[in-house]
Amino acid sequence: MARALGFDFGTTNSVMASAENGATRSMHFVSPAGEQDAMRTALSFLKKRDMTLNAEAGQAAIRQFIDNPGDCRFLQSIKTFAASPLFQATLIFARRTSFEDLMETFVDRLRAYAGAAWPQEPGRLVVGRPVAFAGANPDEALALQRYGEALSRLGFPDIHYVYEPVAAAFFFAQQLKSDATVLVADFGGGTTDYSLIRFEREAGRLRARPIGHSGVGVAGDHFDFRIVDNVVSPEIGKGTTFRSFDKKLEVPGGYYANFGRWNQLSIFKTSKEFQELKKLVRVADRPDMLELFIDLVDHDEGFPLYQSVSRLKMALSSAEEAEFDFAPLGPAGRKTVRRADFERWIAPDLARIEGALDEVLASTETPAGAIDKVFLTGGTSFVPAVRRIFSERFAADRIESGGELISIAHGLALIGERDDIAEWTA
Repeated sequence: MARALGFDFGTTNSVMASAENGATRSMHFVSPAGEQDAMRTALSFLKKRDMTLNAEAGQAAIRQFIDNPGDCRFLQSIKTFAASPLFQATLIFARRTSFEDLMETFVDRLRAYAGAAWPQEPGRLVVGRPVAFAGANPDEALALQRYGEALSRLGFPDIHYVYEPVAAAFFFAQQLKSDATVLVADFGGGTTDYSLIRFEREAGRLRARPIGHSGVGVAGDHFDFRIVDNVVSPEIGKGTTFRSFDKKLEVPGGYYANFGRWNQLSIFKTSKEFQELKKLVRVADRPDMLELFIDLVDHDEGFPLYQSVSRLKMALSSAEEAEFDFAPLGPAGRKTVRRADFERWIAPDLARIEGALDEVLASTETPAGAIDKVFLTGGTSFVPAVRRIFSERFAADRIESGGELISIAHGLALIGERDDIAEWTA
């Protein structure tokens, strides 16, 4: 058995777990924001009086950002940049910072927060990776190259990559009482991934035969974007016009894509595109709306918006309608949203999620009736419209869920202990 550390580097949350002799435990992190075992995948940077930067991660990054409005650089969902060739670096207080720098800083802060629990001599590190990385044209090789560079800087000598749904499946399979064909659907912040695996026990040892995988760069963040695009963006100028000589043109929709994906807001704030938006105010037909948009960006309201959207989405999982409440928008920031409307907004995303499910079943020639268990993991699995995709195909007693935050990290750690790890790596 190899001493192993599993790292679920997620779009929204990140978790680490260690394994020893088949037993796993989540790593606990003690930061200025308290103790957690699931860390928000976020970073904040604050320039101190001696001109050095104080970097915080997770909930501590959020706390530093809230306590120092306007003075703090905040980034979250940094994983979404991993596979993008367009993202070369961002400026943090005039310092060019690459994805590798950001990931290294994030993990280094986790190491500091873990204290004595962090292994003194890092052994095998097993890192989760999506079947399909997020982004319009994701470069998988580039993402893994960036992962490897960042993690090798921290002294890990033995790094392996395992599909996230495979790790979740392995965690789930520990409770199987008999051989089974298992479909795992892992709904992250940026991606939805499927793995179809046959689990069998031979002489008491769990063995697995991967049957197929599929994935799509659509998940919970896209649902959030739909809410922002339909509830918030019309209040800050989307669809309005500006004057250009003797013509009226619509304010470019690309500005609102930036606002809808708040992990990009801190980059948008320092871009030429944002400066161009400010110039449009002088010729806009609704300058008040664009000024509100600019104020929201200048005052770093992306994270409060994220919280409001998350609360609404959670409420709509159990109610037919719920209140959206985002005070920085003023009176326009309080609206009743119906679940039926939300499901209509996310219909294109649901179609792509279901299409990826069709793909793994068709490519492996596996009928729904041949699947013994379906394991749903990730927060988006609670969305009723998502669950219906599975309840309409599989009997209710086959569908299970649980361990939404820990299943991947603990599965990675368990795989890391095995001497046949090469059979599990992607």
